[in-house]
Amino acid sequence: MQRANRCRSVFPGGALLLLFIAGAVASTAPVSNDPAQLLRQAESVKPIDHDELNELMRRLDEVATKLSPQQKLHRRYLMARQVAFAGNFAAALPALKEIAGQTADPVLAFRASANVIDLLVGESRYEEAFARLNPGLAQLPQMKGHDVRIQWLGVAAQLYTEAGQYDTAVRYADQMIKESTDAPSACRGWLYKSNALFESGSAQLPVDQFRDGTEACKKAGDTLFSLGFQHLLASFDMRQGHLESAIRVLQASYPKVLEAGYPPLISEFEATLAMACWKRNDLASAAKFANSAVANNANRPYAESTANAYQVLYEVDKKAGDRNGALANLEKYVAAHDGYMSRLSAKALAYQIARQQVLAKKQQIDTLNKQNQILTLQQELNKKAVETSRLHIVLLMLVLASIAFWTYKIKRSQLRFMKLARRDGLTGIFNRQHFVKEAELLLQHCRRSSHGACLVLIDLDHFKIVNDTHGHAVGDRVLRRAVEACQEHLRSTDIFGRLGGEEFGILLPECTLEQAVARAEQIREAITAAATGEDAPGIPISASFGVTVTTRSGYELRQLLIHADEALYQAKREGRNRVSVANRPESA
Repeated sequence: MQRANRCRSVFPGGALLLLFIAGAVASTAPVSNDPAQLLRQAESVKPIDHDELNELMRRLDEVATKLSPQQKLHRRYLMARQVAFAGNFAAALPALKEIAGQTADPVLAFRASANVIDLLVGESRYEEAFARLNPGLAQLPQMKGHDVRIQWLGVAAQLYTEAGQYDTAVRYADQMIKESTDAPSACRGWLYKSNALFESGSAQLPVDQFRDGTEACKKAGDTLFSLGFQHLLASFDMRQGHLESAIRVLQASYPKVLEAGYPPLISEFEATLAMACWKRNDLASAAKFANSAVANNANRPYAESTANAYQVLYEVDKKAGDRNGALANLEKYVAAHDGYMSRLSAKALAYQIARQQVLAKKQQIDTLNKQNQILTLQQELNKKAVETSRLHIVLLMLVLASIAFWTYKIKRSQLRFMKLARRDGLTGIFNRQHFVKEAELLLQHCRRSSHGACLVLIDLDHFKIVNDTHGHAVGDRVLRRAVEACQEHLRSTDIFGRLGGEEFGILLPECTLEQAVARAEQIREAITAAATGEDAPGIPISASFGVTVTTRSGYELRQLLIHADEALYQAKREGRNRVSVANRPESA
């Protein structure tokens, strides 16, 4: 089973990037036990510099009784940042929230709030993250501290990238670069911008941007962000098909990654190395890096690097003929990939909800202002004649109608965004997450009513060649025509969804195996005929089909998918462009 692969850049989910950010003041060895000096030095040290930071925190512990209330809050902030960097988000989050609400220092409040947003993203609490981000961005013009402004611009760039709002992310990254007065800030700004461009689907990193970014990171001496840039460069090389160049970049940086000792960064490099080695047919190295990536992601089962690692292990086992191992890793890949896609959907939905809430709040304020204006007008009109008061009543009714109208429009918008979250953006059919949900509900109904159902998996043959030869625009048209060909042979009760790249699934309720095979043959012929239409002239395309039935595979969707995928794999092995049935015994 072939699926489109993405090598996500920088660090997974953006989590903990902010925790690497220290002040612009260079760290020096403490020369006194002055609390203010110790706090400034501790603030300037990155959490990755464990020994230096631990020594400074030890000295702060020794003078804890001398700290003022504000200094104690600052010390708690540094301790919470250490706890978060160690991976204990649950302990760090409430402490940082409390500090942000209690401190009288606006700079410390903004720093703590920025870290709260970062940890909320790390815990997949995206709606809360956007709810905290928007008020901070509203106050951005009034922020005086350079380091704090840079930090918040970085927060915005990362979070909008995570939510798929790449133009907005690039805008905040550009502002960050423009306002940077030091190499570390410029380094981070260039990295955030490059990451947003990569995630948007850009084919390559502009030469001047890579030069300026790498030079800034080199001047800053920021190991983690420099390594992030190298991973990003390798990801762009892989997207362009420059496999050997990508491997050279990754292997050259890998020892430094191990030395840094940050598991998420290590797993990112290893998952990308595993994918590159597999593409080069170096199966032993691919398996080694993939297994190591999984181990380093033990606490992050739904990271994209975890899903990519399991996919490589599945492909390696499949090529080696280890069917049991391949099936086991396929199951793990599906679980990790579904979890990752769910997080992506949650991020996008959180952004839309936050956006609608901002619009609704603005509309509410505008409405209140209008109401206040009307009340003032009412007081003035009450002094006039009865005839004039009628005008006041009409105006009031217009305001109420306006409120009702805008409330209706906002509700319609919210419903539209919820519908978009269920559909595949290219084809308009169900996305994987909603297909799984609807299919499981239908299978439960079939089980209760003792009705059979069939699952058909469809995978377009040699689709990568179409994209590579004719471009992604033509490939997208071919995908849409294939979906239209399928829909012509489906009932209103059938469930149809896009499971990934060029793979689709159809659940046919109250359908026998013979009927499902006949339907699959009709769809196969329709796809072959549709692909030669005017949208894609002269492009031969076909599809392979895997079919299974509940009487053979049971009513659990996971088992149906596994058996149908086995049949699909059999169709591919037998020459493609055919329908294959899962070879499973009939249920008793």
